[in-house]
Amino acid sequence: MQKTILVTGSTDGIGLETTKILVSKGHHVLLHGRNPTKLQATEKMLSALQGVGSVESYAADLSLLADVEALVESVAQKHARLDVLINNAGVYKVSKPETEHGLDVRFVVNVIAPYLLMQRLMPLLVPEGRVVNVSSAAQSPVDLGAFIGRVRLADQAAYAQSKLALTMWSKHLADQLGTSGPMIVAVNPGSLLATNMVKDAYGIDGSDISVGADILTRAALSDEFANASGQYYDNDARRFAPPHVDALDQRKCEEVVRAIETFLDQLRA
Repeated sequence: MQKTILVTGSTDGIGLETTKILVSKGHHVLLHGRNPTKLQATEKMLSALQGVGSVESYAADLSLLADVEALVESVAQKHARLDVLINNAGVYKVSKPETEHGLDVRFVVNVIAPYLLMQRLMPLLVPEGRVVNVSSAAQSPVDLGAFIGRVRLADQAAYAQSKLALTMWSKHLADQLGTSGPMIVAVNPGSLLATNMVKDAYGIDGSDISVGADILTRAALSDEFANASGQYYDNDARRFAPPHVDALDQRKCEEVVRAIETFLDQLRA
């Protein structure tokens, strides 16, 4: 059965490779990218493949939450159902690390935007649907002062904290929804894969990117993830594994979610 799947950050890296696999399997993929020219080229390339699925594209800058809202509205205008959301888009090193609202862009793009995207797309996500949040092996305790923009962090610290925060809200919302909502899983696709992010951050080419694309595809489609809600999959270990200890701390998870909700409430006011 053909599924409708939204993949953020699908114009390069793991997102693009995952999208290629999903399209080759006959699914309808909603492409997302920040650069309209790059997005158009990706759509053209995928549409040229013979005898496969279909694609359509949506441009949005996830550091701008107004763009996230516009993305949701555009998807909802065309689709009454969404089977899978893969929150793949992420940033590490940026020229301007602070957003217009004074928050670290890593927290906005890697944590808040996917949270908002999932919440706003919930009416479209079928109960048996899936939300796959791309985490990382790089995780460190979240400094809530940094999260709300009161403390500035170096690139590595901001990225690692953002990926733990993503893992924490994944677990928290999965526990809240239980069996009434989509499966939500956080996945470390593999360390130091051959992405532009890895090259920019560490100056290395990285390892086979197909490793990451394969696990994201499995998380989106395979039976092994059907009952994985609230879990963490570590692709370095090739298994479901205990997450960072803070992701198992209900109080800390609630604090992260509360910080996200507080920020979103302030924007809506």
